[in-house]
Amino acid sequence: MIKPKYFLYARKSTEDDDKQVMSIEAQLFELREFARKENLEILAEFQESKSAKTPGRPIFNEMMTRIESGEAQGILGWHPDRLARNSIDGGRVIYAVDTERIASLRFPTFWFEPTPQGLFMLQVAFGQSKYYSDNLVQNVKRGIRQKLRRGEWLTKAPFGYVNNPRTRQIEPHEVNAKIVQHAFEEYAKGTHGLVSLSQFLVDLGVTSSKGKPLAKCAIKHLLSNRAYLGFVRHNEEWFDGTFEPIISPTLFEAVQKVLASKARAPMRRNRHDFPFLGLFRCGECGGMFTAQHAKGNGGVYRYYRCTKKHGACSQGYVQEKDLVAQIKDRLQTISLCDEYADWMLAKIDEWEREETNSSQSDVQNLSAKIKADEERMEKLVSAYLDGDIPKEIYLKKKDTTMRSLATLNEKKKDCERRGNTWVEPLREWVLDTKQAAFLSSSDNFSEIADFVQKIGTNHVVRDKTAHFSVPSPSHFVATRRRISPFSFSRAASPRSLTSSEVLFCALGRNRTYISTLGVCCSIH
Repeated sequence: MIKPKYFLYARKSTEDDDKQVMSIEAQLFELREFARKENLEILAEFQESKSAKTPGRPIFNEMMTRIESGEAQGILGWHPDRLARNSIDGGRVIYAVDTERIASLRFPTFWFEPTPQGLFMLQVAFGQSKYYSDNLVQNVKRGIRQKLRRGEWLTKAPFGYVNNPRTRQIEPHEVNAKIVQHAFEEYAKGTHGLVSLSQFLVDLGVTSSKGKPLAKCAIKHLLSNRAYLGFVRHNEEWFDGTFEPIISPTLFEAVQKVLASKARAPMRRNRHDFPFLGLFRCGECGGMFTAQHAKGNGGVYRYYRCTKKHGACSQGYVQEKDLVAQIKDRLQTISLCDEYADWMLAKIDEWEREETNSSQSDVQNLSAKIKADEERMEKLVSAYLDGDIPKEIYLKKKDTTMRSLATLNEKKKDCERRGNTWVEPLREWVLDTKQAAFLSSSDNFSEIADFVQKIGTNHVVRDKTAHFSVPSPSHFVATRRRISPFSFSRAASPRSLTSSEVLFCALGRNRTYISTLGVCCSIH
């Protein structure tokens, strides 16, 4: 019988050189000594610093490929768990034994022979290794959850804190905590940017691990780190901590406002400023309108035209000033005077208060009924357990009470969900009418384009004329302008509206919009 040749495989569980440094060296020493005593021929040694919990170890795969090609017939390792802790790699080793690619597996701490009993024991060893890994993960997750419930910090203390091994919690550092607080206070004043604050920290002795000033991203991370508020972060989620905060919420929010104000605005996708680009389509062929500059009469003008990508199209150019004039005219038709809009907003606030009070009253009444049913259920169960009522009556009354509770809980949820959901759409529409009035005389083309995009649909240009549709309420305002262009009377009081009427108007359910805007409105 030909004596098998072996590959020696040693592995440690982490890629961090500061951890388990002796693990590889200890394995190599023991395995070489074992090979010498057993007179085993070692063709090559493989060393790997990678977890075996998941497949994909490059060195292990290289060794198995060379074994499957017949270069060696055996593997020498410290224990089966060094070879695999997952089902795929373990199955690959077992299959190599089944197909006689591996004639021998030798372990100083584990006996194996290529027999049915030996294969069974090898499968058990691999299964135990996988179970250990899986169980370890669950234990770690359970420990993390428990630490989060206790409000404990999970990892190394951030700058400004120090780990206390006795309490397993972090505490403010005597000096660094004051430096962090000083940095927040200085930045909140607005006198420092990220770069100058980095230099400010250098003067206080705070530098990177290489002795250089902290990078801007590191300064920004420090200024936005909620750990200084006493929070613990895990999986992108923040939890309440039980350690002492360094920064007050007021100071933290002040710093966040400064950071937001100094944030660089995103670059425009278009090199040129064409505010209405991407808004209108061609009314003839349906192609998008593009824009370009043109010189003439001693100036530079902006034009919009059909891209003509859908075939032949007869539509020509539209100058931006003409397009803006048409849009402003349309905005003027769907605007309301400030006096009436302000009256409507005040009325909405009044309805909102009434609706809130009514909703809260309904919720309280339902909560009281739910509590009464729950008490009735407890008494029913107690009476049954004490033998005071027969089982048939108990089940019947329990079923009735449970169905009553389900109905009451559903009504309570509906009441809580209903709330004032109609208020904000209505308030937003009224504010839009005021915004339309303002923009109809504004020269901020970007704001006009954004507003038209928001309130309008089916934006098209045909025969150098812009068109777009508006919701029902705004459409009714435009109709009222054409039919009854009279003035607002300060002496007159708008007719009182019902909340249901206004709700229908806001949601566009009442197409006619009759008798909801009053008779004293001037739309001019």
